Amino acid sequence: MNKLTLKGDWNVAKGKLKQKYAQLTDDDLVYEKGREDELLGRVQKRVGQTREEVERVVGEIFKS
Repeated sequence: MNKLTLKGDWNVAKGKLKQKYAQLTDDDLVYEKGREDELLGRVQKRVGQTREEVERVVGEIFKS
């Protein structure tokens, strides 16, 4: 998967996450390669769910 494809996929995933969790902001969902743990931590903190729950939701979004 090239960088452009990943960026496009992330934009779609970001929109779906914002639909599911209205309290998320664009700043919460900034993706930087190699900093995925930080991203998941920001989402986890904002939505008040466990890391496993957040990872499950993100995984489901990328599968669809």
